Amino acid sequence: MNQTIKELYDRKSVRVFENKKIEEQDKALILEAAAMAPTAGNQQLYTIIDVTDQELKEKLVKTCDNQPFIAEADLVLIFCADCKKWHDGFKSAGCEPRNPGAGDLLLAVSDANIAAQNAVTAAWSLGIGSCYIGDIMENCEQQRELLHLPPYVFPAAMLVFGYPTKQQRDRVKPERAPMKYIVHENTYQEMGEEELRGLFEYKKGQNTYEDYMKAFCNRKYNSDFSKEMSRSVKEYLKDFLSF
Repeated sequence: MNQTIKELYDRKSVRVFENKKIEEQDKALILEAAAMAPTAGNQQLYTIIDVTDQELKEKLVKTCDNQPFIAEADLVLIFCADCKKWHDGFKSAGCEPRNPGAGDLLLAVSDANIAAQNAVTAAWSLGIGSCYIGDIMENCEQQRELLHLPPYVFPAAMLVFGYPTKQQRDRVKPERAPMKYIVHENTYQEMGEEELRGLFEYKKGQNTYEDYMKAFCNRKYNSDFSKEMSRSVKEYLKDFLSF
């Protein structure tokens, strides 16, 4: 196993940070590594917002499901799927571009998330931890207003960065599912009950399979924040297609 693959295996989410500043040269490396990510047609269909205002970080704590460690992170980056800049560029050059559609948005979200993962990997190689904040898609109307996002720009991912505490460094990384359930050959293979139990069994710990699944369904999938995220994204898609 080479060093790059080892770091991909070892990297885990970090939510508690040391009181240590990320140096400007390391921040620059993280951002430049993000920009080196694969991108559709070399368009870089994303814009990265570097949140340096502490008051704005505090507001993001509230709009992102009340997670205090967001405000404690030294570096906060929001990766926006950006369908606006190319559309504006086309018009500025005298083109007659169609309005961006759902396919353009999904492509831009993909670009943004690939860039975000490059930033995560680069940071870990520098000893800097990170955590994805999926809740940036929750309360989408508030997030867009807070960040002054114009039409055709969507907050696809947020990352917080900092040096992990010893407890966070030593914490065991959560186990991943067996590969036989993750990789399907040639076509999607729908799983029956026995295979689904095999897929999720390792997560249950001391609980029964049924008890674990019910608790997780209620805590995550059926939670208020999950419902709000789905509502927000659905409403944004309606707006996106009507801009």
